[in-house]
Amino acid sequence: MNSSCGDSIGGSIPSPAPPDTVVALLTGTDLSNLHEDEPQPQQPFDDDDYSGEIREYTGAFEGPEKTLEVMFRRINPADDDSSLCSDSSGEFNRVGLRTLSRPDLDRICARARCTILSSVSNRYLDAYVLSESSLFVYPYMVVLKTCGTTTLLRCVAVLIELGRKIGLEIDWLGYNRKNFSFPGDQMFPHGSFHQEMEYLYSHRNLCERLNGNGYTLGPVTSDHWFVFVADHTKRYAEDNDTDRVLNIMMFDIDETVAKKFYYDQYEARIGPDETEEEATKRISMEQTKSAGIDQLVPGASIDPRAFEPCGYSMNAILFRSYSTMHITPEEGSSYASFETNQKVTNYTPLISNVVRAFRPKRFVMTLMADEGGLVQMGSNPLFEGSTIKSKIAVSFNKTKPGAKSTYKRSNLASIQVEDDVCCMMGNWVLEDGPGSLSAEEAESQRPRGLSVANY
Repeated sequence: MNSSCGDSIGGSIPSPAPPDTVVALLTGTDLSNLHEDEPQPQQPFDDDDYSGEIREYTGAFEGPEKTLEVMFRRINPADDDSSLCSDSSGEFNRVGLRTLSRPDLDRICARARCTILSSVSNRYLDAYVLSESSLFVYPYMVVLKTCGTTTLLRCVAVLIELGRKIGLEIDWLGYNRKNFSFPGDQMFPHGSFHQEMEYLYSHRNLCERLNGNGYTLGPVTSDHWFVFVADHTKRYAEDNDTDRVLNIMMFDIDETVAKKFYYDQYEARIGPDETEEEATKRISMEQTKSAGIDQLVPGASIDPRAFEPCGYSMNAILFRSYSTMHITPEEGSSYASFETNQKVTNYTPLISNVVRAFRPKRFVMTLMADEGGLVQMGSNPLFEGSTIKSKIAVSFNKTKPGAKSTYKRSNLASIQVEDDVCCMMGNWVLEDGPGSLSAEEAESQRPRGLSVANY
């Protein structure tokens, strides 16, 4: 295990615990006299396929995504791929989860309150752009990312059911998200991290492998990261290929960049023969190229989507890896994220290119990796060393060669999760340049909305 995981900074939450206990473990302080609002009442796991009322748009959008990763294994270990459901009717020979029908996938998404808009595939995986982020389907793994007020965890029971139908059972489940900027807008079961864990525990009668632990990384008074992992796995490395995932969450992106993701900035129709769907595809690609997103994923198959009146999503796949990007450009809550599971030994060039493209005032970076992935990465200067020395210099001004702006890491947290998974999180602040914040100013700024520790 990489030495950066040796000294655990963060908290582990045993399952389950009373709400005050959870908060105390997260913060490492005695909160016995703190009385928080009780979590919303739990609901049964077999409720309807839709999730609560549709809430009106308030002008502020919860950009940071909730992420659910579920790995499966064969119920009968003696089986091989030939004994599982397979589908060779299309361009690729699909096995395992990739044989799920479109109605099955629609049912999963309906539970999370999102819909499939488009897809791109190769011989290793299928990637779907959703109305609220992305879905990736491998033979033995599903990665589902949703933003806004989606109800992501409500699809767990359906995943268990559909997996059994094709001879698979859950082997590993991971759920993570950044603390909410607008927690009061969320719907059950996402009222708090404690409620989310309780909801997962309520499924244990369906799958005993959902016994897991919750963790938090980062300062509870500022940006922090919640992680839940239930790990009982024997990995199929040749199929899953997910030994590390990097996520860059950027806030207060440059206004000139944000404007590129407003639909009305582009010509609605080119000629009378262009259909609305064709116009959307054209504008989606124009936004991709205008922001330089295509240059962040060279060689990959790209599936972009522009939204009205604003917003953007993109999936890119290259061999076994995916990259995904989601942008909400609204003033006052602008946000852009970039996530990838590419096997990169040094993420510094990629991170610099992503940050240069969006010029945020601050960003949160997370890395989840297993022991093998950390060994392959070797030394990673972005997550090591002192805060003073850990900086990223990015050139924003093309008219002044050599002129650079610097992002300084204001804090770092890492923790070893279960047997062999390490989670790292760092907060980065623009140290100089127009509109920059000092590390002290950023540290003192609480996230928008409530900032109670268990949100």
